[in-house]
Amino acid sequence: MTRRKSYGTSRTGNELTEAAIAKMVEEAEAGLDVTKLRPRRGRPPIGSAAADSFPVRLDPELRCALDARAAAEKTTASAVIREALRRFLEVG
Repeated sequence: MTRRKSYGTSRTGNELTEAAIAKMVEEAEAGLDVTKLRPRRGRPPIGSAAADSFPVRLDPELRCALDARAAAEKTTASAVIREALRRFLEVG
């Protein structure tokens, strides 16, 4: 008896068999109708375009002060840093 290969389930709970994958490949190669694609969810933009991540090293005292300020303002450390940079650089 030959077993069908299965690759788990899709987001909808359907079994992803080789036949199902072959059908998806066929549909993709025929051309996708982009108007039927669902928009990707994600973080909302915080400015005029997608934001970049920029890692910064902070000494323990500065990090503690940042966390305290964020907690006092009921916001995130990132929001405090963005606001501080806007004020320092006189932007936006």
